[in-house]
Amino acid sequence: MQELVKEIRDVLAEVKYPGTSKSIVALDMVQNIKVEDGQVSFRLVFQKANDPFVGAVSKKCEALLKEKLNYTGVRVETVFVHDLEKPLALEKVKHILAVSSGKGGVGKSTVASNLAVALAKLGYKVGLVDADIFGPSIPKMFDCEDASPYMVEVGGKELIDPVVKYGVKLLSIGFFVDPNSATVWRGPMASNALKQMVEGGFWDELDFMLIDLPPGTSDIHLTLVQTVALSGAIVVSTPQQVALADAVKGINMFESPGIQVPVLGVVENMSWFTPAELPDNKYYIFGKEGAKKLADEKGLRLLGQIPIVQSIMEGGEAGTPVALDETSVTGEAFRDLARNVVAAVEETGETAHRVRVTKG
Repeated sequence: MQELVKEIRDVLAEVKYPGTSKSIVALDMVQNIKVEDGQVSFRLVFQKANDPFVGAVSKKCEALLKEKLNYTGVRVETVFVHDLEKPLALEKVKHILAVSSGKGGVGKSTVASNLAVALAKLGYKVGLVDADIFGPSIPKMFDCEDASPYMVEVGGKELIDPVVKYGVKLLSIGFFVDPNSATVWRGPMASNALKQMVEGGFWDELDFMLIDLPPGTSDIHLTLVQTVALSGAIVVSTPQQVALADAVKGINMFESPGIQVPVLGVVENMSWFTPAELPDNKYYIFGKEGAKKLADEKGLRLLGQIPIVQSIMEGGEAGTPVALDETSVTGEAFRDLARNVVAAVEETGETAHRVRVTKG
């Protein structure tokens, strides 16, 4: 039986999801393959109920199995992420947000860390998943590099108990690999590690789970949207044009027909430099309001503008995020960012509800 299932999976791996170079098997869209009395059935999982490619992908699968494996009876069950039973670990998680960037070096992990702390200080229950598999920095930023999460049994299932620091529940691949060794993983291994942390963590009740994604667009991003129902995505960029060009790619990925994750808005990091001795001065060393202009062009919210100050670097190095100090300039900026993110999530949820009611 396993040989038959593998044979079917290999054939279905020839089907690419439209608009991407990835197969439906690589995207983990194919589930529950069964062969009974010479007939094959399986489940195709799509992210959205209004995915325009549902019919085309289903027919392609059916045609290939009939042509290459001579199956006369093929039953394709199409389901959608929102219709699937939530993994035990995510049952009590209200909102899952992706924090992304088009390129590295724009301070995405710093923004994700401080946003998590700022949300926690506002009284929300927050979790942070460090999915930047190739450069996990969250353990350093939270001063918990020596932490070793352990397993707990919940509902008869073994789950990973997250580390808790500054009121934020944390899981990072950095907790499970040697920090002095290079992490060399192929796409499927990295994607599986992400799924293990998201679905295999004991998150219990959370208002917000933030997922700090690797920069760019990759298998990991596609795995995420096929694994969990995201409430939205936050795109981080600096004001300079080279970063903004890559930010556009990230926005387009989330808004593409096959993904359709709402982009909550753009965060402009390193908006200006303010020296400690001249707190009223602003020096626009990476350009002025580039991300603000991008947000305006795309019809998106500008969620926040974060200045460059020495305390951000020092806080990250010392493992004390600047958002802990709400009286500082940067602490105030991250507090405003957190409030804007909450408002954006609420507004997006209300819009989605109105659309569902109208269609119904």
